[in-house]
Amino acid sequence: MPTLRQFEAYLTVVDEGSFTRAAQRLGVSQPGLSQQVAALERELGSSLFSRLPRSVTLTPTGRALLPHARACVDAASRATTAARSVAGTSAGELRIAVVYSVGLGLLPGVLTRWRADHPGVGVRLLEQNGVDSLTTVMQDGQADVGIGPTPHGWRGRVRVLGTEELVVLLPPDGPPDVRGGEIALSRLADVAWVQYAPSHGLSADLDAAAGAAGFRPRLAVRTEQTAMAPQLVAAGIGPALVPAGIVPSSFTGRIARPVPRVERELAATTGAEPDALTSRFVALLARRAVLMPPHVAERLT
Repeated sequence: MPTLRQFEAYLTVVDEGSFTRAAQRLGVSQPGLSQQVAALERELGSSLFSRLPRSVTLTPTGRALLPHARACVDAASRATTAARSVAGTSAGELRIAVVYSVGLGLLPGVLTRWRADHPGVGVRLLEQNGVDSLTTVMQDGQADVGIGPTPHGWRGRVRVLGTEELVVLLPPDGPPDVRGGEIALSRLADVAWVQYAPSHGLSADLDAAAGAAGFRPRLAVRTEQTAMAPQLVAAGIGPALVPAGIVPSSFTGRIARPVPRVERELAATTGAEPDALTSRFVALLARRAVLMPPHVAERLT
């Protein structure tokens, strides 16, 4: 018998037109996603996709399955919501879609408290590169709550968590000097930066901040992993612009507040009528969200 997870994997590949993009959207590895689809194909006794060099298309079997798979997943989502509203918040699974650069600093402490209060509730993280993919996941009903930069035009509920600062990380030694915990971005116009992949939301943040300061950042290294940037900076590769929340307490380089400042508003988004479990998590998140870690604040003064 096919499983809901297999249907979800199949539908996401259909929507994205690519196994690679589908895996990124679901926050799983591409081999893991392929295994889910392959298991579904074995169960049905027929291929669902024709693999092309840069995309996939549906086979006749895949097209025939599509409306029924969507109906099945939608019905399961409605059933889960109905059951939670009656059963309360002692069991189930909470699906959290989160922009990785936000969740890295924000979620560990919040989830520690959540798990202590709700040990019977499983948590599934769907990590996203930016607000666009986060919004898509929420619109498709794949997650109960989304956490990241405030999306524009969201039709459900939005709980603003606060404003997060982005800070400049600099290698331990060498110019330029940091004065009073601040540095003008224009002073970094001639150095090569640690940058993120174009699909990563922080890549656009650096480009916009540098553009406002009158330059286009030169590239030293490009990474897809948010947590890699502080390590590359500490190794002397170059500066990076990162959310304050991701800077580890063990960071050995220098930290400065950019001038002009770079900030982003963070929010938790849900559907128009979130269930009791989701509402309770959002309330906890709003109470315990730490957007400026003390060890970073101390080094900015």
